[in-house]
Amino acid sequence: MKLKSLKILSQNIWKNSLIVQTLLETQKDFDIILIQEPPWSEIRKVPSSSNNKGEPLIGTSHHPNWIMFGRYPKDINDSPRVVSYVNIRLSPLRFLLHKDIINHRDINLISFFNDNLYFFILNVYSNSSHTALKYLKDTEVNIDNVLIMTGDFNIRDSLWDPTFPHHSTISDDLFIIADSFNLTLSSTTNPCPTRYSDMPGEVNSVLDLMFLRSGSPELDSHHISSENRLSSDHAPLSVEIPIIEEIFQTLKFMIPLKSDYEKAFIDEVILNFKSLNTNNMDDVVKLDHVVKGIGHFIDQAWKGNAKKSRISKHSKQWWSDECSQALNNYRDSRSLENWKNFKKVIKNVKRSYFNDKIQEIANKRKSPWELTSWINR
Repeated sequence: MKLKSLKILSQNIWKNSLIVQTLLETQKDFDIILIQEPPWSEIRKVPSSSNNKGEPLIGTSHHPNWIMFGRYPKDINDSPRVVSYVNIRLSPLRFLLHKDIINHRDINLISFFNDNLYFFILNVYSNSSHTALKYLKDTEVNIDNVLIMTGDFNIRDSLWDPTFPHHSTISDDLFIIADSFNLTLSSTTNPCPTRYSDMPGEVNSVLDLMFLRSGSPELDSHHISSENRLSSDHAPLSVEIPIIEEIFQTLKFMIPLKSDYEKAFIDEVILNFKSLNTNNMDDVVKLDHVVKGIGHFIDQAWKGNAKKSRISKHSKQWWSDECSQALNNYRDSRSLENWKNFKKVIKNVKRSYFNDKIQEIANKRKSPWELTSWINR
């Protein structure tokens, strides 16, 4: 795979676990997903020496095809309000979370390695008290090569919102911070609100922004996808950032276990073995000829039956065509009824998938330790 750019999506998902699960399942064309206000709650109980009911494991959504970068909280009141997901196919770029540089629940700083340099991505949630911006203004952060700073900044200003007639002094601090990272405010290719209100009399507004690297003629705008915000009150932003070309493997050839392709491969190899002439194999030259023949027909049988598969930790997941159809129905109508139906479909499909998985492990492998290993992934 040749990688010449990074496709980045950013959205405040309003602590909704279904939205982030849907993004991770459906937005696989993106390389990085930056989340503001992620869900952070009890995932399950884990064994404890002091509590026979187990201790709560606190966290957010995970997915086997995405690497989650988030600051682990000291307690439930310290849960991070920003997390970043990197597509696993980008593992060769060596992404890192930099708590050593910025350790704040509202700021997520990740880096990747490209052309022998480290580049940085800033994911920010600024609450109504603008805690994150005050931290960035008062903290000396000496890093170069910041490509993007984006998120929900909770600032209304006439500079980016034509429906708002005033200028905010907080915006001045934001521009000072952006300038310190050599970033400039990005314009949008389709000007529209990024935050949508359900409150009567409250207008929609622009609160979600992107700041991109200064002086780059090919990196000066982003897109707002208001039609894809699902049930969140914030629209996702997206941008494609050019990088120095990287080449790495993301596909492999494989024969699915117990498939028709596997049977055809074995039958073809056996047939060729039966027709192999091993008579008069009385010197090294003839032996070498036979060995090369075996290698040739095994190679031909493999090429004829192997199929391309994307490299990932797990290829088969619970998401189904039924989920996609229910999601499309909601996107077309944006009705509460179809959103509830989407949630119901997801719940039923996941229950069916995991029940089948548990039965498979219990019946075929007949080992409780296999089930424990699978649950802990």
